[in-house]
Amino acid sequence: MTPSSVAAIEVSLRRRFRVVETLVSMGSRELSILHPASAEDLIDERDFERDERLPYWAELWPSSKIIAERVLALSGHGRSLIELGCGAGLVATCAALAGFDVVVSDYYEDALRFARVNAARNGARVPRDLFLDWRHLPPGLARFDVVIASDVLYERSYGRIVARAIDAVLAPSGIALVADPGRVGREEFIRALGTLNLEPRSRVEVPFVMDEIRQTITVIEVARREPQEDGGG
Repeated sequence: MTPSSVAAIEVSLRRRFRVVETLVSMGSRELSILHPASAEDLIDERDFERDERLPYWAELWPSSKIIAERVLALSGHGRSLIELGCGAGLVATCAALAGFDVVVSDYYEDALRFARVNAARNGARVPRDLFLDWRHLPPGLARFDVVIASDVLYERSYGRIVARAIDAVLAPSGIALVADPGRVGREEFIRALGTLNLEPRSRVEVPFVMDEIRQTITVIEVARREPQEDGGG
């Protein structure tokens, strides 16, 4: 994608949405993330009636900021990464800056547009995009070295859905990082991993404090379960 085509997408987004630019500090870096000013402005009753779709993607959630910092500290050169539910693209931008070959995926096409624009605005390589409905995964999805998801377990049923999505795109020796602030789907997610030959390798709790927001974000590292050695004689 050429710089002029990305610029044209940004012009279109600014025309169609009431937007804000939020400055996000990432260590020594300060990123400027363009996103809709209010998710509530984007609620569409027809979308909700059809499949209970809500525009959560438009917010910059604390979980995305925590996982973006972790991803930015990784060495991504020669490694592929997909974000499940890219939102406005904060995490994907950090992944691209870290050198990963990034694919952004979301159920909202406008989220994909914002994610690509924000990578370009911050001097990162523009990621490829993938329109993806976790409930209806297409066959033959590519596999990735790293899979990222932040604050995606907000419905109980999403625990199994997200686990299945990770299983579909995670490379055999890859890792997934899931950031969660304590949503209702977390325990179902953990249970579902065991049915898919996946396992949580670690959990790290990270405090998040900004203005009046106080959260503890749990970052769960997931990998494929190693084969059990046959102990028989």
